[in-house]
Amino acid sequence: MKPETTPSGDWRRQQERSNLAILKLMVWISLTFGRTVGRLVLHGIAAYYVLFAPRARRASRDYLHRALGRWAEWTDGYRHVFSFASTIHDRIYLLNDRFDLFDIEVIGAEALQAALARQPGALLIGAHLGSFEALRAVGRGQAGLKVAMLMYEENARKINATLQAINPKAGEDILPLGRIDSMLLARDKLEQGYLVGMLADRQLGEQGQGGKGLAENSAVDCDFLGEKAAFPLGPWRMAAMLRRPVFFMTGLYLGGNRYQIHFEPLADFSTVTRPERDTAIRCAMQHYADRLSHHCRAAPYNWFNFFDFWIKK
Repeated sequence: MKPETTPSGDWRRQQERSNLAILKLMVWISLTFGRTVGRLVLHGIAAYYVLFAPRARRASRDYLHRALGRWAEWTDGYRHVFSFASTIHDRIYLLNDRFDLFDIEVIGAEALQAALARQPGALLIGAHLGSFEALRAVGRGQAGLKVAMLMYEENARKINATLQAINPKAGEDILPLGRIDSMLLARDKLEQGYLVGMLADRQLGEQGQGGKGLAENSAVDCDFLGEKAAFPLGPWRMAAMLRRPVFFMTGLYLGGNRYQIHFEPLADFSTVTRPERDTAIRCAMQHYADRLSHHCRAAPYNWFNFFDFWIKK
């Protein structure tokens, strides 16, 4: 459960360095002795990475300075890593349908249900903010709310292999991203009434940034926590072509056993014409960056990008 420490453009090339045997041991301890005992181990893991991962520590401090509006202390960095470790640990229980262990509050579900009543399927665009597994848990726990996720299969390969060993159904609603049929798979899920999620706060290493036209570039500069940052264009191109309403999603970890799920309308591409598409995408991306800024300030220890994120001029 090591935080990624690569630059934003090549994070996907970073090999997952977690030891599979240790992860399986952690799973066994957690399921055998319970969540309280399992969480004791997390404190040692968090302290280790704060002490011995200097690149991640510097990136964490840079982000927390912006989110907190003050100098980030060592204790802030520890809380940041511990929150990340906690969300990974809780996936063990959420994947086993142990929803009874958690206090999960849902905010904004009414607007989402209204959109689904107008047409089947909607897109959820989130970030490496909090726990997506908590969101999927809400979907499994509520009749009629089905959630699928578009993601790169190689990301966190060893962790996903371990979690699927816990519950073979864990990968059933994971759609592969980066394949020629990815959009077709997403479209089929939407037609079946699924909520299809994507994360939109990491670039995938393509060339191009900012620029005059969206068609030639892979990223767009948006204001984020008081400074320009490059956000990937790909998820928004896909959203526009799939012509569905788009909601911001996040499952914030609030400490202990508490999570807070947010659904917030971002854009509705179902009525956007082709000439309007570029403008609509830019507006939606800045709206997304604004909501991400808001939630990073409200729950600062929840954003789990441990690399240098902001554009250096």
